Amino acid sequence: MSEDFQQQLQIDNQIEQLIKDFQRSNSEETQVILVKRYEALVYMLARKFSKGKDYGDDLIQVGMIGLLAALRRFDSSYGRSFESYAVPTIIGEIKRYIRDKTWSVHVPRRIKELGPKIKNAVEKLTTELQRSPKVYEIAGFLDVTEEEVLETMEMSRSYHALSVDRSIDTDQEGGTVTLLDLVGATDTGYERTDQQLLIEKVFSVLNDMEKQILYCVYYEGLSQKEIGKKLGISQMHVSRLQRRALEKVQKSLPTDASES
Repeated sequence: MSEDFQQQLQIDNQIEQLIKDFQRSNSEETQVILVKRYEALVYMLARKFSKGKDYGDDLIQVGMIGLLAALRRFDSSYGRSFESYAVPTIIGEIKRYIRDKTWSVHVPRRIKELGPKIKNAVEKLTTELQRSPKVYEIAGFLDVTEEEVLETMEMSRSYHALSVDRSIDTDQEGGTVTLLDLVGATDTGYERTDQQLLIEKVFSVLNDMEKQILYCVYYEGLSQKEIGKKLGISQMHVSRLQRRALEKVQKSLPTDASES
């Protein structure tokens, strides 16, 4: 037995004993020792899954959670090293995080799970067929329906959402056109609200009879004769009240509103 092997065996025994102590006492001091021992492993696995992405620090944190889970659940009686148990546990946590937390748009979990399978199937079938596989071939390979494959491929495009400020074209004057320019629309609700508030303010200066006459004229479209018959007053009285009501309205309007 070589000296290097004996040293490694001794280290493994020490680590195994530290893990047992940690599982028994949940000692924070022992936890720190073990985390420092395997943090390089976590960093390596996190970098493997975060190439070109902007959530590398998050994957390191998730990987540390996986490491702690492995430390708490490891059982040396199964005859395997801690590393061989910890690696798939850490990777599992990282993959779950990527599947559940990094989509910009919410999609069903089955889509998230089927997406990577379709990607792997495409790679394998492309190698076997020496061409891009058809949808029905992917479906047959994965034992799913063609509709599920198409749905997953379409919804997988939602992995990253486009910002409404993203430049997508250039207008005739050399300016940029954004997605918001295309999907946006003028909201007329604010104008209607302002008009409604103005009407309520104006009508507050009228008495009940004047309000009723203006309502009959402008909302029901009745003539002065019809209004007089409806209210039980003469047509001349209706005319006089209508004129007085309009004068009150005119005086109560803001200057800019009356000019328009």
